[in-house]
Amino acid sequence: MKEKQLDSLLENINYEISILANTSAFIKQEFKDVSWAGFYLNQNEQLILGPFQGLIACTLIPFNKGVCGACATSRKTICVENVHEFPGHIACDSASNSEIVLPIIIDNDLYGVLDLDSTSYNRFEKDDQIILEKLVTILVKHLKRIRC
Repeated sequence: MKEKQLDSLLENINYEISILANTSAFIKQEFKDVSWAGFYLNQNEQLILGPFQGLIACTLIPFNKGVCGACATSRKTICVENVHEFPGHIACDSASNSEIVLPIIIDNDLYGVLDLDSTSYNRFEKDDQIILEKLVTILVKHLKRIRC
């Protein structure tokens, strides 16, 4: 259901920043108990803050730092039940307790990551990961569409 909603939302948007902004708003709106949802974009092996919904965020994350950096390096989804136990966690928001970060890959290149935070511990489950990975696939489809 959420996949169809996002696909419909993005189908007539032809601007990258608008696609990212509406996707972060959609995710923040549709997933309960999410305090932050947004993007960090790959620029020269660093993650630069992109469109997001939530409190003020860190603007630059090296690939070797935090959950976002670990996701960018591994190119795999990382789900953290308790961020305070994650080595090198970057506390942009001290109230954040759990996090899920998904890589965004376009044509084998790391475009960036989708990052979601929650003030609850153990917020993100396998079902959330599956849905979010499908939403990232929809996002990639539309980012590729506007590049053509």
